[in-house]
Amino acid sequence: MKLSAPIFQLKRRAKLMARNNDVPLNEALDQIAQEEGFARWSMLSSRMSSGPLSETVLSRLDAGDLLLLAGRPGQGKTKLGLQLLIDAARDGRKAFLFTLELTEKQAGKYLQSLEKETDGFANQVQIVTSDEISADYIIDRMSGSQPGTVAVIDYLQALDQQRSKPVLSEQLRALGDFARRTGCVLGFISQIDRSFDPESKRLPDIRDIRLPNFVDLGLFNRACFLHDGEAQLQDVA
Repeated sequence: MKLSAPIFQLKRRAKLMARNNDVPLNEALDQIAQEEGFARWSMLSSRMSSGPLSETVLSRLDAGDLLLLAGRPGQGKTKLGLQLLIDAARDGRKAFLFTLELTEKQAGKYLQSLEKETDGFANQVQIVTSDEISADYIIDRMSGSQPGTVAVIDYLQALDQQRSKPVLSEQLRALGDFARRTGCVLGFISQIDRSFDPESKRLPDIRDIRLPNFVDLGLFNRACFLHDGEAQLQDVA
């Protein structure tokens, strides 16, 4: 069933309804769900979140989320990040890829390869490959973006490789403030440390993020870890 609006917009509508009508948020959410053909919000959320993560990750994210997409090389983190952008474009949102890793040609070819149909949504993703990519650069480029706009940064550990840029922790704080203020969703492709041992646990976790310098990973509120064909989206405590 196709919703009348993206989930993040339905949630915003419910919050406005709760505030204007002085009713509990859960009641407003249920009313919105009933308007969409579901008995309760939990049923709507469950339906939209069912299926492979690659097909549902966008529906599981809220405006203002800061998301980690983390895995060892070759585990599909870049693919998932690019699919998120295509889905955002298909949903009528602006979508940005800020990459310090790929050329514009490489990124465009990769995006095209992920489209299930020749519907042109991959072409709507704005690809940015400047060596100047940093928090300030991203914020400036996304200035004026509407809530629900999605950006993927490729990749986390490359943001402060140039000494002329602020340290990574400062950049993340600035980007987190920007996401919460504007309602944009920011995803960060991230490396996993080589010490991760799949023999001891099925998937990496927040403790396995490769950090050459200290970063408060509590700045992220969502994380997706991938390994050996499995992916799991979770809240960051």
